[in-house]
Amino acid sequence: MYRIDRLSNRISRLTQKSFSELAFRERDHLQEWLVHQPDALGEELLILQKEFDGFDETRERLDLLALDKEGNLVVIENKLDDSGRDVTWQALKYTAYISTLKTGQIVEIYQKYLDRYCEGGSASEKICEFLDVEDLQEAGLNPGNGQRMIFVAAHFRREVTATVMWLISRGIRAQCFRVTPYSHAEELFLDLQQIIPPPEAADYMIGISSKEVEETAAQGTRQRAHELRLQFWAVALERLKQDHIALYANVSPSRDHWLNAGSGVRSCPFSMVFSHREARVELSLSRFEAFENKRIFDQLYERRNEIEEAFGQSLEWRRMDDKKACRIFLAKTFDGYDKEQWPEMAQWLSDHLKALIQAIQTPLRQAGQSLGLPEEGQD
Repeated sequence: MYRIDRLSNRISRLTQKSFSELAFRERDHLQEWLVHQPDALGEELLILQKEFDGFDETRERLDLLALDKEGNLVVIENKLDDSGRDVTWQALKYTAYISTLKTGQIVEIYQKYLDRYCEGGSASEKICEFLDVEDLQEAGLNPGNGQRMIFVAAHFRREVTATVMWLISRGIRAQCFRVTPYSHAEELFLDLQQIIPPPEAADYMIGISSKEVEETAAQGTRQRAHELRLQFWAVALERLKQDHIALYANVSPSRDHWLNAGSGVRSCPFSMVFSHREARVELSLSRFEAFENKRIFDQLYERRNEIEEAFGQSLEWRRMDDKKACRIFLAKTFDGYDKEQWPEMAQWLSDHLKALIQAIQTPLRQAGQSLGLPEEGQD
């Protein structure tokens, strides 16, 4: 690995190090790096617990327990300079232990983690937000045999890599990441690379697996939710058409619980949200750069009284400093799965979407212009 010096137009070799000579420790350093940057493993993961020891009749601890975007539990085992001989056996035991965890137990595990390390928060809400679902019934946590294993080490022994390859060939999802520290003068660098399966072959190896994740009750719940959303959005879009709201004229019904339409400022759509428990109209500030979302939000918030007077009532203003996006919305409680309430829900969405557009679209465009942001349709 090399460092590029732009001024001299030269490269200089980084010095490969070992964790032991740098006095780094597995639990205090490598584990904490992954806790705070789990996407270093090549995907979005939600860390549910560290040093998890909640197994019946044993006090063994797995390093990290995580959740992937498909609702699968992921066992992450970290070793420093050497993987050791027994890491696969340890991970297999832990994976077998967690395979029986139910939704309520997973939420409880994560809640303990939030309370101890993250100053609290709702585990259920954070899991739903991570999986982009409205409620835990749709989440389908820990389905069938979908549990996964990730191994992280600077060096993998041959017996470990051979075992992992055999597990993959039997349809068990496992990965090995080589982690290597480097130094250059006083600077330290970390290289984290997936070596098994090779990234370019991972999708193929998963695709040819002879073992598929078992069907679960959650899949049926999810399918029903998708069908209801398609039906409801057809009703809602017809209501908007009759009320002459042109913003959604080219939008089709969707299986998602939201429908977006452009506001005039790129990546800041108006949204209608339909869920089991509520309907919502919303302006979502979701540009790629978090600081742009916060600056737009702040400018709109300065005009809050003006906007809410035009809207006709108070709005919910969520700056969400720990997130990239911001939201401004109004919600009302409904039973979204009761089709008899759909005409009322559709009318409520139509009325309040129209009011939101009229109240905030011009201030939004002015905020975008003041920041030099391109409008939708502009390069």
